Amino acid sequence: MYEKKLMAGWGDMDFNAHMRNTAYLDKSGDVRMIFFSEHGFPMSEFSRLRLGPVIQKDEIEYFREVNLLDELKITLSIAGLAEDGSRWIIRNEFFRPDGKLAARVTSAGGWLDLSARKLVAAPAGLLEAVKALPRTDDFQQLPSNVRVL
Repeated sequence: MYEKKLMAGWGDMDFNAHMRNTAYLDKSGDVRMIFFSEHGFPMSEFSRLRLGPVIQKDEIEYFREVNLLDELKITLSIAGLAEDGSRWIIRNEFFRPDGKLAARVTSAGGWLDLSARKLVAAPAGLLEAVKALPRTDDFQQLPSNVRVL
């Protein structure tokens, strides 16, 4: 399982002293980008390729509260993938210090060609990195978003 530990900071809290919904999205993005960087795709490589991840839909499920300064274990897994990697569903799960599941973020997206402004197949190395992620129990094969002319 791929996981990172991050802290629920002051700026992550809402008025009710809970971790705010957009903080879950921000930390999910951070863990994804750390994963890509550790697997040969730091921001400089994405820039060189004129390629970036684009999120088309996020879903957040809440299970338990997260409090200020809690150390969170955030996992990353793959819930869906097109054969060419053009589309994917990535899942992050947030665990509190007591080990209980606090939240789940499921994000659907793809790889955006920053010049053409359309989804493209993942480069070989990036596709291999994504395929190396653990699969969720509900993993699904997705159709490609790349049109063959």
